[in-house]
Amino acid sequence: MESSTFHSFNLLKFINPIKSANYNTRRLLKVCSEASKPNIIADTSQAQKTYSIQFKTLEGCKLGIWRYPIFEYNAKGGSGNGIGRETNGGIDADFDVKNLYIPSLNGQTTRFLGLPLPPFLKIDIVPEILQGNIDKGTGKVDLRFKSRFWFSVGSIYKAPPLLVETVLTSEESTGTIRSGVGERMNTGGKCKLVGVAVVDPINDAFMNTFLRLPTECIAYLNAVISVSQANC
Repeated sequence: MESSTFHSFNLLKFINPIKSANYNTRRLLKVCSEASKPNIIADTSQAQKTYSIQFKTLEGCKLGIWRYPIFEYNAKGGSGNGIGRETNGGIDADFDVKNLYIPSLNGQTTRFLGLPLPPFLKIDIVPEILQGNIDKGTGKVDLRFKSRFWFSVGSIYKAPPLLVETVLTSEESTGTIRSGVGERMNTGGKCKLVGVAVVDPINDAFMNTFLRLPTECIAYLNAVISVSQANC
């Protein structure tokens, strides 16, 4: 995987995969309430449509950093919920990162050069932002993704987090040393999102040297995005 500011993808701590139904319900009710308020300038006869959005990550993902070989990553089981508002260019989506869960990289989920990662090595991913645009008509997806990746070796060593920020897109993402092409959503919502990011140095000489920071990282994320109109 290439590291910290995905550019055109935390080796970190997980968010609890159990979703806060009450929290998301309050968010949805707030959005619905705002959408139903009359707009003095706009045509009040047409209320803005709001949507419930579910995001699930799948197996067959890939991560890369610097010029190292690609990591094979099984992200199956990751999930999150969001709220969307209809716009002229599709649906503007905003996901609740407090309940967005992305599996960590470890010996069960990740392979490098055909071998699983050592059992003591783990990279936790802690999302901070996931928001952007989803076009159901064309299948195009552009989601700004910001996350911290926490690298640890058992209880012996824990590095400062790598900050990764990028746009996960169904289109093309291009950097200086890494590039990739995604796939738009099909009728079932399945897509492949790709993002290149620049990873800046951290306050850790070992990690800076080992990962050749600053450098680029890349993520290929297979996902299913389900969009349904909210009941306002």
